[in-house]
Amino acid sequence: MIFAANFKTNHTRASTKKYIETLNQKLTDSECKEEVYVFPPFTALDTFDTTIKMGAQNGYPVRNGAFTGEIGVEQLEEFGIKTILIGHSERREILGESQERVAKKFSFFQENGFEIIYCIGEPLEVREQGDEAVTSHLLAQFEGIDTAYEKLIIAYEPIWAIGTGRSATVEEIRSTHKVLKQSVDKPLLYGGSVNVKNIQEILSIENVDGVLVGSASLDAENFYQLMKK
Repeated sequence: MIFAANFKTNHTRASTKKYIETLNQKLTDSECKEEVYVFPPFTALDTFDTTIKMGAQNGYPVRNGAFTGEIGVEQLEEFGIKTILIGHSERREILGESQERVAKKFSFFQENGFEIIYCIGEPLEVREQGDEAVTSHLLAQFEGIDTAYEKLIIAYEPIWAIGTGRSATVEEIRSTHKVLKQSVDKPLLYGGSVNVKNIQEILSIENVDGVLVGSASLDAENFYQLMKK
């Protein structure tokens, strides 16, 4: 199983260092065999002595250059970062990243050999229209994306379940993941209000290969407990 922690705009350089040390010790002591990823904010990136895969929450499709406020491959390589989140709904919805923009970013980081966790999801108004509308909306988010890329992981996150405390139902996850797996045969994560109370049920669903966790991953002990369920 894959367990990925997305810190978003949380944690500092100091608290991230402590988090990684704590989590790494727990994983080592328990001989945990799960694949574990952590995506801290840019200011907390560093080279850590750990088997945990460290990733970037975002990146600008350039090696370096005159792009004020952006992070390119040159900066990520300094810390050995070769994993990135692309297409997260908060960047699509809040920051206005179009599918064209997302696809361009995907292609660039693919060309540079990055492992990509590619995020897709639907808003509540689409979910309320039924399964056919959801499928159409999700598959449209693969436009311009090379789904055959060998270093691709998909994360399905219904937008209406992110940070709301309301996770999708077992049947909603099962039916959506089934359709997605039929279209894109890649590791498929679920994200959206994952916590210690629902993790066991979510991971037991067919075609769920792991989880992308937000708020429930901000505490190292809590994130570790998800892996033990």
